[in-house]
Order: sequence, then C-alpha cells, then structure tokens
Amino acid sequence: MEFEEKQHIKLWWLYILLGVETIIVCSIIFLDKGGMSWQDLKEAYFLPIFAILIPYAIVYVLTKNTMTLKINQSGINYSYWPFAKNKNISWTQVDKLYFRKYDALGEYGGWGMRTRLWFKFRDKAYIFNDNNLGLQLELSDNKKVLFSTSKLEELTLFLINLKRINNIGAIETDVRER
Repeated sequence: MEFEEKQHIKLWWLYILLGVETIIVCSIIFLDKGGMSWQDLKEAYFLPIFAILIPYAIVYVLTKNTMTLKINQSGINYSYWPFAKNKNISWTQVDKLYFRKYDALGEYGGWGMRTRLWFKFRDKAYIFNDNNLGLQLELSDNKKVLFSTSKLEELTLFLINLKRINNIGAIETDVRER
C-alpha cells in the first residue's frame, strides 16, 4: 500500500516575463545607436547572447524538475533533484501530520522548495501548485515540512486507511480548515 504523487512547477507566466526582457535587451543591444556589429559580438565573446539565453535555460530546468512524494507504512519519502535527493522521514520522527491551507507568496515567498519567511528556518515547504492546500508535517525535532498536493481527496483516503490499518497516531484525520 503506497501513495505516490509527482509534481512540477507550472509557472507559464515566467516565460512571458522572459520574452519581454528579451525584447528589451535585444532592442538595446542591436538597435541602440546603430547596434552591435558581428565583430563587436565576437569581441565580447557573444556574452550578450548568453545573457539572453541563460535565464531561459534556468527556467526550463526548474520547470522540468519533478518533486516525488511517496507515503507508505514505513514513512514518507520525497525527492526533488538537485535540492533534496531521496529524503526519508519515518513515522517515529513525525509528531503530527495534517492538511492545512497556506499562502505560497505570503508565508513562503513563492513556489518550489522554500523556507518560511521571517527567519523561521526550521519550516520548509515544497510548493508546486496553486491549490493552497497541503500536507503539513510537524517533526519531533521541532522542524516543519509542508508538501503541496493536487490529489487531496486521494491522499486523505490513503492516510485514513493507513492510520486505521497501521495505527499511526501522528496522522490527524480531522480535515476541518486550520
């Protein structure tokens, strides 16, 4: 019995911002005061071209990375290459596990692998969608980990069954709004 969910960052609007940035930079480089000639680009080692392409490559890599969350009888396993490589949390380490609403921008400053704002460095989040509902873990070493989920109903049913079968006390099946 295992639950698995894979998520990607879906920030399509970032490509629009990069397009606007590309138009502005290209117009400055190639149209301002006659623009750069081919010889000028060679002398600059094509750095203006790389300065335009590198943000696209970074955004592409970040949006294609996959965060994998697996929950089973032994615990919780998650990975988000290259930031969190195959981390395991056993049920003995978990004090509480429940669903809660979160504000990605207000609490964590955005999407992806984040730490909580306002100097709460022991509170991490893996946010990959805009549903604003996630699985909150409170660990025995006073750390907190939040996972966004797009399969809320399926995960809720899985955790209820897991608690009933394996008698895991950390799982709170009360799904009222927190």
